[in-house]
Order: sequence, then structure tokens, then C-alpha cells
Amino acid sequence: MMLEMDIKTYMHQVGQAARTASRAIARADSNAKNKALLAMADAIERDSATLLAANESDMTAARANGLDAALLDRLALNAKSITGMAEGLRQIAALPDPVGEITDLKYRPSGIQVGKMRVPLGVIGIIYEARPNVTADAAGLCLKSGNAAILRGGSEALHSNQAIAACVREGLASAGLPETAVQVINTTDRAAVAELITMREFVDVIVPRGGKGLIERLMNDARIPVIKHLHGVCHVYVDDKADMDKAIRIADNAKTSRYGTCNTTETLLVANTVAAEYLPKIAAIYASKNVEMRGCERTRAVLKDILSATEEDWHTEYLAPIISIRIVDDMDAAITHINHYGSQHTDAIVTEDYTRARRFLREVDSSSVMINASTRFADGFEYGLGAEIGISTDKIHARGPVGLEGLTSQKWIVLGDGHVRG
Repeated sequence: MMLEMDIKTYMHQVGQAARTASRAIARADSNAKNKALLAMADAIERDSATLLAANESDMTAARANGLDAALLDRLALNAKSITGMAEGLRQIAALPDPVGEITDLKYRPSGIQVGKMRVPLGVIGIIYEARPNVTADAAGLCLKSGNAAILRGGSEALHSNQAIAACVREGLASAGLPETAVQVINTTDRAAVAELITMREFVDVIVPRGGKGLIERLMNDARIPVIKHLHGVCHVYVDDKADMDKAIRIADNAKTSRYGTCNTTETLLVANTVAAEYLPKIAAIYASKNVEMRGCERTRAVLKDILSATEEDWHTEYLAPIISIRIVDDMDAAITHINHYGSQHTDAIVTEDYTRARRFLREVDSSSVMINASTRFADGFEYGLGAEIGISTDKIHARGPVGLEGLTSQKWIVLGDGHVRG
């Protein structure tokens, strides 16, 4: 374990190296960045056995330490997820490079041209729990968007993250880019996080990927802007104009395809006039998959054997096979519920009524709003971003899944030819 002063010195060395590397990455051309990304992908696939062995070491320790099922699910790697990491990097390589893009160029009456140029943010610090795939995703997105990255994964994924980091460094070196463009912190000491989130001279933005406790701490302690979502209390509303088959497929997938993700639906809202027809059908599916159901009193009048939902349940991100169910009078009541209890992450309506669907899109105040689709689609890969650095429920700068464009900013540019102001 490093001493506290050693941690401070180490983190400042990392920060200085990242700041220097960020300048090199900001001016790197697309070919060099894409070459690095493809080399990273190849190295990850080539070293899949090494990555799986490292991950098994982490999984064994995590089980021994009593990590809950949701964290174990996020921590685990398999052949499919390793292929997914490599594919994500290749997709990022195939995406247009946002850096240097000039938009909105217009002539002014003075004769100058005024527009905007997209530029990197600089150095991005990413703090995450479990999820070793974040190491690859974050490295790829930060690199393609011209940023340097400092990655601090959770102690439970140390071996997995370091194994992936070796592939990342190999890819950078093969393209002639500084290996310090992506640095994975090699200590599990929490003092490293305290340093990272206050190093304003070296770090431009912090992106947390983890539980509510981690994000609340960063919100309170960070001295650097944070792109974050606090938690994912996502909803599916089944309207009385819904196609029942679609509503069953969507509510099933939104809850049961994976329990430990932030885009998993935690509350099902059902219009009163279709509840008696719909609820027994979806409840039979949930029961067959051992999903615990907690309902309001009207719901329990239809599903008599389920538990009673409390006020706290409507606020809760379970990350587990549990769902809250409420019967509502109409779409207005559903929107009121979502805007009051939701976390502004992802919410969906199932309806065949175009006018209602348009209203739901406008009036639900969330970063992703969906019509007739599972909330599980709310991630960067499905949105065509290649991968995502995280989900933002903030309203300034980036919102929703944060991909390449969310990791850049814009500066004003002025083009003249000897123009002076009168």
C-alpha cells in the first residue's frame, strides 16, 4: 500500500503525463488514432485467454468477499463480452472523427466568417466499479475524440483492468502515439480517487461509472466538472391504446434481459382500462423468471399474491429481479409519476396512438424517451456511438449516452482577410 504522500506524488505524475499526452493526441490525425484502435482490438482478441484468466482471479476474490449478484454480473467477462470489447473498438475506428469539424460557418455584415470548431475536452478522468469492459470502451472513445484518459477501476477488477490496459498500451505504441494517453491507475487506495477528482491543473472532466454511493461522493467532493447519472429508475408505461403483444415483449425484455444495468426497467405503469387483461399475462412471465413483484393496491386487486409496494419502492433502482407495478388512470398520471419518481434516465411508452406518443416524447423529462421499444436500448452501442463513456442525465453539455461528440466541446472560430472592426 502506498503512503498518502506517495499517492499524491504518483497521481500528480500521472496527471502531468496525461496533460502532456493530451496535446499529442489532440493533434494526432485520424489514421493514427484508427490504427491504434484496431491494434487494441486485435490484441484483446489475441489475448482473450489471458483476459479470462485475469478476470477469473477477480471473480474468485469477489465471490469470497461476498459481492452481490449485480456487481458479479458487471464484473464477469466471457468470450462474448471480450469479442464485444474488440467490436466496440472497431466500431469507434469506423466512426467519423469529430475533432476539427467546422460547422455553422456564416458571413457577417462586416465580411468576416464566424463558425464553430469541435475540439477535445483535454484530459478525462474515469472512475468506475466492476465493468472491466469500461477500460476498453473508455480508452477507445477518449482516444478517437482526441483526449487523454486516466482510468481508475474498482479494486474488484484490478487484474482484469490491468490485462486490458496492456492491450491498450500495445495499440497506442503500434501507432506511434504516447502510451500515457491512456493510463490505468495501479493502486486500489481510495486516496487516488480523492486526488484525481481535485487535480484541476491536470484533469478537465470526471466521468463516474458506478453505484449511487460513488457518484454522490464525487458530486460532493469533486472540484472538476462531472458528467454523470446518479441512478437509473426507468419506467415502461403500457397505454390503453397499446398493442398487448408488443407490451408484453417490451416489459419482459426491459426487466429481465439483464438485471444489473442502469437501463433496466424498475417500474411498470399500466393504464387502468387494460390492467385486468394485461397484468396476469406479464405477471406469469415475471413469475416464471423468479422476478419479485411489488404493486400498488389497485395492482394487488388484480394480482392478489404479490407484495405491497411502498413509497420507497417507486424511488428504487433495484438492479435485481424485482419490479414495482402501478396502475394509473391515464397517460397524464403516468407522466406525472415518471417525472416525480424517475431519475431522468430512460422511460418508454407502449402505444399505437401517434398523438399520445408525441406528447410522451415532449413531456417526459428524461435523457432517453422511447416509443414501443425496450429501455434496454439506451446505451452507446445500440445508439450507433460504437460504445459509450457513460450515461448523462445532466442538462448541460452531454445528455444520454455519451459517445465521441459528448467528449468534445466547440470553440468559436473567425475567418477574415485583413478585416478590422470599425
